[in-house]
Amino acid sequence: MPTLAQVTAGDPNLELILKVFPALAVILLAAAICGRLAIMLMQPRVLGEMVAGVLLGPTLFGQLFPEAQAAVFPAEVRPVLYVLSTIGLTLYMFLVGAGLDHGTSPPGEGRRAATLAISGIVPALVLGSCAGLLLWDMLSRPDVSRWEFALFVGGALSLTAFPMLARILYERGLENSPLGKLTLVAAGVDDAIAWCLLAVLSAMHLDAGPGDAVRTIALTALFAVVMLKVGAPLLRPLGERVARTGRIGADAMYVVVLVPLVAGWLTDWIGVYAVFGGFIAGLAMPRDPVFRKALHGRMMDVVSTLLLPVFFTFSGLNTHLDGIAGGPMLLAFVAILAAGFCGKYFGCSLSMRALGFGWRESYAVGALMNARGLMILIFINIGLAQGMITQELFGILVLVAIITTAGALPLYKLALPERLERAHESGPADPDPRSLEEQGEKSHSS
Repeated sequence: MPTLAQVTAGDPNLELILKVFPALAVILLAAAICGRLAIMLMQPRVLGEMVAGVLLGPTLFGQLFPEAQAAVFPAEVRPVLYVLSTIGLTLYMFLVGAGLDHGTSPPGEGRRAATLAISGIVPALVLGSCAGLLLWDMLSRPDVSRWEFALFVGGALSLTAFPMLARILYERGLENSPLGKLTLVAAGVDDAIAWCLLAVLSAMHLDAGPGDAVRTIALTALFAVVMLKVGAPLLRPLGERVARTGRIGADAMYVVVLVPLVAGWLTDWIGVYAVFGGFIAGLAMPRDPVFRKALHGRMMDVVSTLLLPVFFTFSGLNTHLDGIAGGPMLLAFVAILAAGFCGKYFGCSLSMRALGFGWRESYAVGALMNARGLMILIFINIGLAQGMITQELFGILVLVAIITTAGALPLYKLALPERLERAHESGPADPDPRSLEEQGEKSHSS
């Protein structure tokens, strides 16, 4: 029987395939097991997939079985994983954008969303930047300035896991409630500002200068305007056709897949990561509910089951948690975690309370906005790829992503138990001057 070396001799493509397939099998198996464990612990499946990616990295799999990890994830396989993860992220953010209801808003919602967004990004950005200034000597690369490093840390901590937040709200039937819409809009604004900050930092780090950074932001804004004002009307007949038939045909699927991939390529060329292009392409998709349901039914399972776990594993392969062992590094981790948690949680909670919501609602929104999940992983992967951060800071921020994401749902349920949550499924557009706790107690007593 011929050996593997004899079968693949003279055919490097076949040799690569026979290395990629086992890697994908291990990734999917680990993601399935950890995802199921996360659900058993009443956490989102995606959190288990994030943990699976870290476990497959050098901290556990590479530490316990270094030869096996090197065999499963050899150097030539990693570029393939990077390509698959980038495609997966672009398509996932496309689906998130396509599923977002950004139609007409009730009077005053825009002002409240802007207030919540500012309170969600400014405190975390300030506290994170202060932590970065203090830890620059310990964690920064020598070619990164103190202020550049500080703003990167602050920008990473100011992110909210927009896709995960949307998933939690969808699962609980709150995506179209006043509280859900307000939180989603604010989280989207926070992430958009953070991506603009990353574009500026990337341009300056690559010695492009402030002028090129302004050019990058201007081209990104132009791209968004063209997609939403020109592309969206052109795509409207596609939505009408799907609304009539109730399904997306083969010809339509070519368009649906091509649009986000081209948009991702354009934003990559502009200097902003491809996921931003995918998200804007999703916003430009037809808003018909039948189209959105058909689109998610055709694409979401493949993207979330196959491609997203590849991204988590690619991130995990770059995560060296052993680099943050020891007293000084643990103190640095605690400082960054505290800055991120306090900035988001208390900033958003106090802002919601100032807008007239009850304390329970306010703390519930603070908990949701504090989840960072997928978005911070994308952010720090870009920083690592462009040489803006060290492996040690990357590992710290991966832990921050896991901990804040794991704490989001328990803190939300603690603040807003199910008996009080039901009041928001068809609640009024304006905040009730009475707290939900008072309303819940009255309904419970009756």
